[in-house]
This record gives sequence, structure tokens and C-alpha cells, in this order.
Amino acid sequence: MEIAPRISVDERVHFGKPVVSGTRVPVDLVLAQLGSGMTFEEVVEQYHITLEDIRAVLSYAAATVGEVGVTAVP
Repeated sequence: MEIAPRISVDERVHFGKPVVSGTRVPVDLVLAQLGSGMTFEEVVEQYHITLEDIRAVLSYAAATVGEVGVTAVP
């Protein structure tokens, strides 16, 4: 089931975690790789996804984080 543009969940794929639609590439993996310093081009080459897929991952992550309330811990 598509939950956002280019982002899907299926309980049979990665235990229902969000993935790039049409692939088995988890959203959190793409984010982790970008966060660790991989370039967009390196992620495209390594995981065989498109730049549009990466932009969709970032958009989905931003929307998801925007929905979460955070409480500061002293």
C-alpha cells in the first residue's frame, strides 16, 4: 500500500516498514546512508533507486517528523 508518493508498506516486505515503492529498500536505510555522508549519487548507484525516490524519502521523513511531538528531557 502506498502511504506517500513513492513510499509503500507491505507486511511481507521488511516487516511492514516503509520502503521505496517497487523495491525492498527501506526508508530508514536511505536516510542513514545520507546521514553517514553518502551522496545522492552514491545511494542511487548502491541501491538502484532514483533521485526522485531519494527526494520522496526525504519528503516522507520530513512529514513524519513534523507530526511527532517531542518533549525535552532535562
